[in-house]
Amino acid sequence: MKLKKPSLPSSSSLLCAVPPCLSQIRIPYRLIPRRVRVSSSTFANAKLITLRNSSVNLYMAGTDHRRSRHHDESPSKPNKKQKGSRNPEKSLLINLHSCSKRKDLSAALALYDAAITSSDIRLNQQHFQSLLYLCSAFISDPSLQTLAIDRGFQIFDRMVSSGISPNESSVTAVARLAAAKGDGDYAFKLVKDIVVVGGVSVPRLRTYAPALLCFCESLEAEKGYEVEEHMDASGIMLEEAEISALLKVSAATGRENKVYRYLHKLRECIGCVSEETSKTIEEWFYGVKASEISDKTIGCDIELLRAAVSKNGGGWHGLGWVGEGKWIVKKGNVSPAGKCLSCGEHLACVDTNEVETENFVNSLVALAMERKAKMNSCEPMADFSEFQEWLEKHGDYEAILDGANIGLYQQNFADGGFSLPQLEAVVKELYNKSGNKKQPLVLLHKKRVNALLGNPNHRNLVEEWIDNNVLYATPPGSNDDWYWLYAAAKLKCLLVTNDEMRDHIFELLSNSFFEKWKERHQVRFTFVKGCLKLEMPPPFSVVIQESEKGSWHIPIKSQDNEESSRSWMCITRQSL
Repeated sequence: MKLKKPSLPSSSSLLCAVPPCLSQIRIPYRLIPRRVRVSSSTFANAKLITLRNSSVNLYMAGTDHRRSRHHDESPSKPNKKQKGSRNPEKSLLINLHSCSKRKDLSAALALYDAAITSSDIRLNQQHFQSLLYLCSAFISDPSLQTLAIDRGFQIFDRMVSSGISPNESSVTAVARLAAAKGDGDYAFKLVKDIVVVGGVSVPRLRTYAPALLCFCESLEAEKGYEVEEHMDASGIMLEEAEISALLKVSAATGRENKVYRYLHKLRECIGCVSEETSKTIEEWFYGVKASEISDKTIGCDIELLRAAVSKNGGGWHGLGWVGEGKWIVKKGNVSPAGKCLSCGEHLACVDTNEVETENFVNSLVALAMERKAKMNSCEPMADFSEFQEWLEKHGDYEAILDGANIGLYQQNFADGGFSLPQLEAVVKELYNKSGNKKQPLVLLHKKRVNALLGNPNHRNLVEEWIDNNVLYATPPGSNDDWYWLYAAAKLKCLLVTNDEMRDHIFELLSNSFFEKWKERHQVRFTFVKGCLKLEMPPPFSVVIQESEKGSWHIPIKSQDNEESSRSWMCITRQSL
């Protein structure tokens, strides 16, 4: 059922509906002034009635009480609280907020009705916003849904006709009212008007969601895709509810390529899917359309698939559906080593792709160079490019060590200091773990290296590390964080540090990417009674995975978030 739009001049936008004169407003509003006043007595009576004989009076005191207060006070210093209490607009707003907290729609509407029939209150954006929010909160209540929608649009109509431009919050509320009545077109128009007008009101995910979800529920797939494109142009990211809705409408309308796209959208944006989303995915793979899809060309080129998986960092190829025949959907668990207990396939530890990694490395170089340019040190600072050249020449490492973080671990006691034995223990452990018996690279500030060389007990080991390219001294005035992070990113190897990398310098990097990168590359450590324990990255990633064979593994959210009890959807084809 379509909604009756607010009556506006044809040349006006909903967000800029300020007619040059009242005569241009259509008949229902000719008799309504742009700012309506309500007499204090009428408003107070309406309030007292709707609040069921509440003892709270609009003016909080009688005339005699006010006179006695004024008699005692100096005329030059009026009572500010009392002056505020006599402001009818503020009192109305406070009472509307009280109705919102109590979820009392009827009381709020009674206050509004009293306000528009008298002339002592000027309704402003906050009043309308509060009323619209309250109306939108009742769209899921069967007993009040019709009242909430009808009155909500009446209120919005008056707001626009009074020349008050709706902000994002008000538009979101009205969009929800429109979607509740099945008018996704109007809900979408409201959002587009915000974008056209611009200014301080910027649409958010919640502003778009009513239109998008409405289109998806009514199986208007193309309109749903249009909303998504508009969101993307506005820089707004989809979340699981919206992606799941687009996936569902694509599956229901037989758009297999869109289904494939939104499965990967879930992989990019969501770690584990909800039970509701898992049911949508399961219904698609059990359907006839899914079993009819086949692509023998891609499936036969196993080298192409493997190259794509490697380029993407593992865990997916993105080339399209692979294989033929019916799909088999099972729910099971994955072993601690990453083996699917339903099909026996090993899940991947997903890394960042080549493009993301290259951008990451370039951003690190740019930030390091910027820091050098801002340094005001009496000591000349070596170019970061010197380290880049050195790493290019010697960069055959499987692990990078944050030397300072390791050497100073648990050294905050009276006789504590830099512990070279701790650093040596980590170096030896990683060398022994290396299948190719490769030494790691230690990054340590030059000042610290010079101090170690000055200690006869440490000199031989440090000189040996320098001669064998196990230790690189970062120059004075530099931040060794840039060096070990750059080396680990450039070489795509492990990084041993307990540094949480939460400093402001790391905030300059893409958060979603950086978190994924740390999960795959960071190695944490502890020393318990002198014994080293390394906490290696997990053997597999808890994300949606697509194998080169064409199978899918999809993790489902669990209440306790324990990996041992997490359920996974294992989706394979009979031909595999």
